[in-house]
Amino acid sequence: MQRDAQRQVYDHLAPKLYRTCKRYLKKEEEIEEVLADTFYTIFTKLDQLKETGAFEAWARKIAVNQCLLQLKRNVNFNLYLEENTIKIQPESADETPLEEEDLLNLLNFIPEGCQTIFNLFVIEGYGHKEIAKMLNISEGTSKSQLNVAKTKLKELVNTLYYQKAK
Repeated sequence: MQRDAQRQVYDHLAPKLYRTCKRYLKKEEEIEEVLADTFYTIFTKLDQLKETGAFEAWARKIAVNQCLLQLKRNVNFNLYLEENTIKIQPESADETPLEEEDLLNLLNFIPEGCQTIFNLFVIEGYGHKEIAKMLNISEGTSKSQLNVAKTKLKELVNTLYYQKAK
């Protein structure tokens, strides 16, 4: 019976947690590994859940923490000077409406450290003090990375969606 309940929880949460992981990780195999670790943690730490009404938020927090563990192995969050040399051309001279999904896709074109901090601050709602503690960086670095992320996103949005063709 417990396996059936776990399967139902997995079927319900997997698509949502997959999208959460995809915001932080790019490689499919890393996403799948983190997702497996997330569900393992959910099922083995269920007794630590204080409020059953907050189950999905608790599960998403576990997924974010698992993503951060993976990222800490590969990303130096104190560096943000990597410059993407990808030149993207607007699709047409007409203004194209910017959708939420488009903005999330544009995050793929900013440096990984900036992207992670943007996700944590803007999407997950963490403060700079919490982010600094989670990533073992200073609050100033968190603020600086967020500023770089916003600047780069603004440049991409202006280039792709609001620039008139000459």
